[in-house]
Amino acid sequence: MITLAGLADLAQEFGDGPRDPVGPLLIGGQAFDVDASPVVMGTVNLSRDSTYRESIATSTSSAIRKARIQSAQGAHLVDIGAESSTARAARVGAEEQARAMVPVIEALASEGILVSAETYLPQVARACLQAGALVLNLTGVEYQRECFDLAAQFGATVIVCYVGGANVREVTQVRTEDPIPVLAEHLQARVELARSHGVQRLVIDPGLGFYYANLTDPMTRVRHQAKVLLQTFRLRALGLPVCHALPHAFDLFEDQFRQAEGYFAVLAALGGTSVMRTHEVASVVPVLRAMSDLDT
Repeated sequence: MITLAGLADLAQEFGDGPRDPVGPLLIGGQAFDVDASPVVMGTVNLSRDSTYRESIATSTSSAIRKARIQSAQGAHLVDIGAESSTARAARVGAEEQARAMVPVIEALASEGILVSAETYLPQVARACLQAGALVLNLTGVEYQRECFDLAAQFGATVIVCYVGGANVREVTQVRTEDPIPVLAEHLQARVELARSHGVQRLVIDPGLGFYYANLTDPMTRVRHQAKVLLQTFRLRALGLPVCHALPHAFDLFEDQFRQAEGYFAVLAALGGTSVMRTHEVASVVPVLRAMSDLDT
């Protein structure tokens, strides 16, 4: 059980970690003070293989409509992707991904909605950045140098995700017993590489939303996710905003699963998360507002 005493012990064990400041999140001409209030990232999936069915857009107009709604509900930016990261999802080629994503990004960018493009392919990254995406949600390492060069060229913000293989579609395992040191080492090395390629606007993502071979049991997976959410402050020593995909934990919430991300937003906020990637913007935004407005 998560208890106040347990949270106090966690904070005491790791010293000043909960108070480590991180720099602002810079996107385009905007600066977000994520220590004052977390940024909410909405999600629109253009792949029919995505496990969160409510986030799937079946057409360009559907994707634009969903993103507009999420923006109106309080999302600061919207993440667009065209290939699911689940193990059984079909592979989607670079041309097909770009063809699906570009018209959506162009429409949203023209309306002033901040857009993040999720990909691990430089061809897709280039097309999306040219279309107006200001954030590159980088889910691979194989072509990261090319992607970093593109981000530097366009002045884009890069979310560096923890990826065990060449890209997120390669199924790997993740450390479950105190995963934070491994995550920190991996992310720090890639942040340094990104900076060497001229990327200055960076966010780190521990990869909680991805598929892992040793987390196929739903309860094992969600316990790992909760542990990392609550210990996010240990990654703040890197000095960068930390992004998390909020779990939806169907086995815990069953027919109320759409409420799950609001619950996990509480754990994420307590842990010091800077950016919350969610399918349920309407649930997460008021939860974060309440945590900000209420005093202990």
